[in-house]
Amino acid sequence: MYYAICDATTDAQLKQFYVNELQRLLGTNENDVATSLLMFTQGLEEFGDYLALLDWFQQLLEKAELTEHVQLASFHPQYQFEGVAADDLSHFTNRSPYPTIHLLRQDQMTKVLAHVLDPEKIYIDNIKTLNKLGRRQVEALCPWGI
Repeated sequence: MYYAICDATTDAQLKQFYVNELQRLLGTNENDVATSLLMFTQGLEEFGDYLALLDWFQQLLEKAELTEHVQLASFHPQYQFEGVAADDLSHFTNRSPYPTIHLLRQDQMTKVLAHVLDPEKIYIDNIKTLNKLGRRQVEALCPWGI
């Protein structure tokens, strides 16, 4: 896994960082770098701003016809699933200390998920685990997500 930290603040700089890291991932042997975590330390504190940039990132993948090669997973300190109550613990499955994009190679995901009986159950099990831990313990473990 490759970790890339972005301190950029302008939209143009954030987008260029993403393009550079996407090119790095695709230009590197998957045995050397299987996935990349892109962490944004500034400029994306607001969840709405983050979602807008995430949408641009996804559109770029689609326009470049790279969706068969790269998948995005997204994380943010204030991550909130649409249509879910704001205080639901499920949001913590996608919360992180910094706004983060996980670039995953689609081939690697396919190989991993081939060994999982019910991939959809992973998300459900994660939520069950959070609920079992309870709000107080989850918030203690993830204070950035409160």
